[in-house]
Order: sequence, then structure tokens, then C-alpha cells
Amino acid sequence: MIELKSEVTCPHCGHRAVEEMPTDACQFFYECEGCGRLLRPKPGDCCVFCSYGSVPCPPAQQDKSCH
Repeated sequence: MIELKSEVTCPHCGHRAVEEMPTDACQFFYECEGCGRLLRPKPGDCCVFCSYGSVPCPPAQQDKSCH
């Protein structure tokens, strides 16, 4: 079963927020609610959920290419 919620943790301030992930696309940008910094995926990751989330994005969960 595909999980649609992931807890994003900001690497700059440690703020955490549970967000709903899009099912058909990767999210390349995420603005931290704690410090306001714009998060981008780490090199090699397809989206911010794969880099900073507790659960990878739905395409990654389905082993589909999302790069």
C-alpha cells in the first residue's frame, strides 16, 4: 500500500511537518515553516520527500523511475 503522508524534517532548523505527497509527480521544492528556507532534493534524490521525509515519494515507493 502506498503511503501518501511523510514527515519532512528541515536539515537547517530541525522543524518537522507532516505533508501530503502528490501521487503523480515529484516535489522539487519545499519551504520550511520553521526557518523559511527553501529545501531542494539532495544530489541523486528525485524530490524533497526522498531527501528529507520519513517516507519516500509515491513513485519511489512503487519502484518507478522518478528522476
